[in-house]
Formats: sequence, structure tokens, C-alpha cells
Amino acid sequence: MKDKMTSSLKLNFIMNAILTMSSFIFPLITFPYVSRILMPEGTGTVSFATSVVTYFALFAQLGIPTYGIRACAKVRDDREALTQTAQEIFLINCVMSILTYAVFFAVLFRVPKMQAEKPLFLVISLTIFFNMIGMDWLYKGLERYTYITVTSIIFKFIALLAMFALIHEKSDYVIYGGISIFAASASNVCNLMNVHKYINLKPMGHYQFGRHMQPIMVFFAMSCATTIYTNLDTVMLGFMKSNTDVGYYNAAVKIKNVLLAVVTSLGTVLLPRASYYVEHHEMEKFHEITRKAIRFVFLIAVPLMVYFMLFASESVLFLSGEAYIPAILPMQIIMPTLVLIGLTNIMGIQMLVPLGQEKKVLYSEIAGAAVDLILNAILIPRVASVGAAIGTLAAEAVVWLVQFAALKKMVRPAYKEVSYGKITVGVLIGVIASLWVKNLHIGSFLTLLLSAVLFFGAYGGLLTLLREPLVWEIEQQMLGKIFHSS
Repeated sequence: MKDKMTSSLKLNFIMNAILTMSSFIFPLITFPYVSRILMPEGTGTVSFATSVVTYFALFAQLGIPTYGIRACAKVRDDREALTQTAQEIFLINCVMSILTYAVFFAVLFRVPKMQAEKPLFLVISLTIFFNMIGMDWLYKGLERYTYITVTSIIFKFIALLAMFALIHEKSDYVIYGGISIFAASASNVCNLMNVHKYINLKPMGHYQFGRHMQPIMVFFAMSCATTIYTNLDTVMLGFMKSNTDVGYYNAAVKIKNVLLAVVTSLGTVLLPRASYYVEHHEMEKFHEITRKAIRFVFLIAVPLMVYFMLFASESVLFLSGEAYIPAILPMQIIMPTLVLIGLTNIMGIQMLVPLGQEKKVLYSEIAGAAVDLILNAILIPRVASVGAAIGTLAAEAVVWLVQFAALKKMVRPAYKEVSYGKITVGVLIGVIASLWVKNLHIGSFLTLLLSAVLFFGAYGGLLTLLREPLVWEIEQQMLGKIFHSS
């Protein structure tokens, strides 16, 4: 039984890693093409509209995306209870989405900057509708990551073809926005069509909406704080500076988001499993996956951070072109957030939430949002996208400090198990092995390709030679499966 649960957890991690990465790899593949056609102004306009609509989508969903996972995971073995829970949460989501659309249309026709881009905002607002019908929280609560991943990638592939077929001029930025929404959300239609496999569609009646409202509002407050400081930089840049400045910053953030997808995938997968362990009082298993998750973040995030700080210019030039050179410094500044967000994702989503201490996550995010708001207000008028990057980095550092203080006794053993010395030596060897490639002047793509192979090859090889426990364990399991299958 234990082996079965462990193997399913590993499959879930792999599937969710693929799913999360595809959400960012899709724009990463298309962005080199799109950015050179739409230029910083066009991509910045779409990014600004997306960030503004994100706030409306936040109110439409309240705290349902996270709360729904936990609530469904707790009753996943009882179809009747699961149906009751899912229907109640879905109806709450529907009511809030309708109210949000009413407010959105009122604002759209009153704010000049939004009214000037009315078609784009209307297209981007479809996110609210797709989020409502998708019930993504139900599928994640049931750990149906293979299904979610396959359907999502199919629609992203269709969108990929559409992107190259339909975007040819600078004025096609509205089409770009529409295709981006299709890629991110169209699979939610399939979710709605297949939901009968997991819950009954006949109305249950005797709904108890009240039991969900308090935790939903706590998660909503958490989402508010998170969304404020993760989107505030883009929104404030758009209002205080220009869409071109947003375009520069967007180029830096896209690279960070792709890397962050890898770092945070494990924490997302572990939420339903961690909730299950806490609900059934299996605390030893809960602490075991927590320790491994924190070690995983350090092993993955630290080398990614260092590599992309060193090769930021090549990354930006390859992804976006010379028009986006001002994005290089902001990208280098926000790279340390890979480590910070990776750790807070584990401490907040995997630990505090399953333990029912989501209010502590809320406090950490409020603190981060306050710091971000203050620094953005001071720095953006002076240094534009660089100021936004500094504000984001400071906000994530504050979130980590508050959460670590709240969990100090519980996480200190996990932090002590991290192989800091081996990781540091591995990163230094990776730097020595790859940095010289910059002097070859072979173009941004070949420089990235060759340097990445040398850097991560040297890093992984050294950790293997030093027998870093988690790396050694993963490699032994992989070799065991290979020899077993042969």
C-alpha cells in the first residue's frame, strides 16, 4: 500500500511538473516570435490587461482554487459527500463570477486606460468564465493529474499552431491575448464535460454554504495578498510608466515563471496528499514529505538562480531580441525569488494550509504585499522595471521570514538536513565549467545550450560523486526501474 501511494505521488509530481511547465513553456516557445512582431508596447499592453483582469478573477474565485483542493481531498473516498461538497463550492463560484462580471463591465466603461483597449479586456475577461466552469480544484483534490496534463497540453498545442498562423502584424496583439487565454483555459470545457465521472450531476439540495464561507474567505484573503504583490508590479508599471516598460518587465518575468514552475510543482502536488495525512493523523508521513520537499527546493532552485543570473543577457536576447535589453537587470534581480517562492510554497501550501493554519500564511502575504506596495510606489517612478523587480524580491523575502518564524520548530530539522556545502561546491564547479562559453561569441541560443549542458552536467555530476542523499536516492530509484524493466 505504501509503495502504491509513493509511486502515485511520484506520478502526480511528474504530471503536475509537466502541466505547470507547459503553462509557461507555451509562451516561452511563442514569445521569441511574438515579441519581435508586437514589440515591447504590444506585449506590454497584453500583460497589463492580463494583470488587471487577474484582480477581477481573484474576486470571482474567492479562495476556492486552494480551499477546494483541500475540501475535496478530505472526502474523496465518499462520492455522496464529494458531490455535496463540489456542488456547494461550484454554486458559490457561479454567484461570485456573475457579480464580478457586473463590476467588471461597470469599470471597463469608466476607466480611460481600460476603455482604450476594450476589445482586449473583453477577450482576457473570458478567464473568469473558464475558471468558473473548469472546477480545476476538484480534479486536483482527486489527484487526477494525468488527465489534467493531457487535456491541457492538447489545447496548448492547438494554440501554438494558431499563434504562428494568425499573428503577423503589430496590431495583432488582441489575437495574441485571445490565443493565450485559449491555451491556458480552454481545457476547462473538457473538465466540465467529464465531471460526471467523479460526482453526481443531480442537485443534492439541502446545501450548507455556510460551512465553506469562513475558510473560503481566509483563503480569499490569502489569494488577495498574493495576487496584489505578484501582479502589483505590472499594474503599477502600466499606470505609472508605460506599456513599453511593462513589456520589458514582462520579458524578465516570463523566464522566471518558467523556472518557478519546476521549483513549485512538488508543493502543489503534495497539498492533497498532505491534507490527507493530517486528516488521518499520519503525521510521520506528513513530516517526511515536508523534509524532502524543502531539500528538493534547494537542490533545484539554487543552481537555476545562479545560472540564469550569469546568463541573463543571453536568455533575454534569445527569448525577446535586442529591443528588450532593458529586461536583463530586472531578470537578474528577481532570480533569487526562485528559492524564496519555492520554500514559501512548501511552508505555506504544503504545511500551514493542511494543518489548518492558513491565517499565518495570510499574515505573511499581507506583510509581503505591504512591502511591495511601498517599494513600488517609491522606486517605479525612478527606475521603472528595475524598481518593480526590487519590490518583488523584497516582498518574497518578507513572506519567507514570516512563515519561517511561524514554523521555526517544525522546519528547522528539515533546513538542517539540506546539503548546503555540497550544493555550493556543485554550483561553483558548474560556474567554472560554463562561464567561459560567454567568450565564444556563438550566438545566444548556442551559448545557452552549451553552457547549460556544462553547468548542470557538472553540478549534477558532482552531487552524484559526493553522494548527496536526495540526488542519490532519486538516481538509485531510476536505475532500479531501468534494470527492473530490462
